[in-house]
Amino acid sequence: MATFFLLLSLLFFSASAHIHNVIRVTDNPADQLVAALNNNRTAKKEPTLYDNPGLGCIALQYIKAYRGDCNVLGGDDAKKPFDSQFADTFAPNCGVTASTLSKITGRLVACQSKYVEPSKAFSEILMKDSKSLEILYSKNHTEVGAAVTGTDGGGPYFWCVLFSNGKSNSSFTLEGGEAKITKPGCFSGANDVCSSANGWPRSLTLWSYIATAFIAVAYAFGL
Repeated sequence: MATFFLLLSLLFFSASAHIHNVIRVTDNPADQLVAALNNNRTAKKEPTLYDNPGLGCIALQYIKAYRGDCNVLGGDDAKKPFDSQFADTFAPNCGVTASTLSKITGRLVACQSKYVEPSKAFSEILMKDSKSLEILYSKNHTEVGAAVTGTDGGGPYFWCVLFSNGKSNSSFTLEGGEAKITKPGCFSGANDVCSSANGWPRSLTLWSYIATAFIAVAYAFGL
């Protein structure tokens, strides 16, 4: 029995370490999307773009303005939020000082029913045509913000990248130095993990991991 509890304790600490790895900031898909984007820019000898958390938060608000409707993103009837919403809605919702908003020099938005890894979302969904490539490699950009979110506890999943020509130390400035965290979804540069809705693809939670381990050990000991 003592051996049983010793093994269970070891499994608990192992599970804690596992969950710590699951929720690392680097596991934020919006951060990974920016990394893929900057890697592609440097491969074409274009400079990397500053990952501005204020702009990233606004990218998440931009997604939310579509209200989960994939059908309004493409085709002849494609829509986009009004520019006035940046100052009137997006900035206040993020804690971005409206006077520090800079020009949006490009946008990439995509949506599909199933979640895919950020690298695939970048190469297979966002980079859909020559216009997308033109936006990606434009010399007008200096900073970027990306966001990812699901809808109604699952799909459809929206991906958004906003580009700007602002200065990294003075554009999209956050009141108090931190962006407001809005759920569900996540945005790049926030130094935060992805805030998920129910059904967002994730690894096992801590307690489900522990429960599974407990059952396995109990079975092994015939309890």
